[in-house]
Amino acid sequence: MAEPIVRPAADADMPGVRAVAGRFGLLGMWPRRPDFVDAERAFGEVLVGEVDGAIVGFGGTLRRGPVTHLGDLFVLPDHQSSRVGRTILSRLLPAGTPTVTFASGDKRALALYVRSGMRPRCPLFYLQRRPLGDQAVRRESTRTAPEKADVHAAAAMDAGVSGGDRTSTLTWYAGLPGVTLHTSGSGYAFVRTAGDKVVIGPAGGATPQDCADIVLQAANAHSDAGPAHVAVPGAHPLLALLLDAGWRIGDMDTLMTSEDVVRLDCYVPHPDLG
Repeated sequence: MAEPIVRPAADADMPGVRAVAGRFGLLGMWPRRPDFVDAERAFGEVLVGEVDGAIVGFGGTLRRGPVTHLGDLFVLPDHQSSRVGRTILSRLLPAGTPTVTFASGDKRALALYVRSGMRPRCPLFYLQRRPLGDQAVRRESTRTAPEKADVHAAAAMDAGVSGGDRTSTLTWYAGLPGVTLHTSGSGYAFVRTAGDKVVIGPAGGATPQDCADIVLQAANAHSDAGPAHVAVPGAHPLLALLLDAGWRIGDMDTLMTSEDVVRLDCYVPHPDLG
């Protein structure tokens, strides 16, 4: 087998990158472009692993202030346990800066991230809720439309709980079709309707209760739009509230950080954007 080549992704590489992403089911929440890979190229970095002229893996990061969020590190099965993943990771993560990722249950990936300086902080639960039906439609029909929210104000709140400023990324996300921003005096929540799904996050608040309140408000405002999805750190009191309200755990990752930079009880990340 030829030696792998690791390099920055070019436009011509993107079909190959998305083929790898599709192989691992990463595009289900992104039925059309732009998608999270476009965000990683615009506001972070995407590297590809190439063998014999074919893309066999890729990694992507997003930056928020000093924090590097490792959003993706995927290698096709025939090339796993090779140098492709390790080389991509070593080139993506800058030395001496805080890093965050959501690690799957793959023991090899967990070990790789630990060797890279990250430590498990808590489980990250991916919760799902079915639409509430006609009753929700009638209840929500009595609500007044929310005022247009200030993305910059939300970004300022986000920086305080997520570890760093990412105004450009959040402004990009707020401009996508189907994205709504809900804010209060001390909380914010982005909601995106994508195809037949609703994705909540990122969201946060000055206190755990502020964060829980704005997420619940956003979820209720979209209760009839389609199946809802939200990623909740296990340390967050919102987890019990949503489970009591009938949400179900669909999957679980491990939230890992190199430093204590994320307020795990006041922050709800986006599943793909961190």
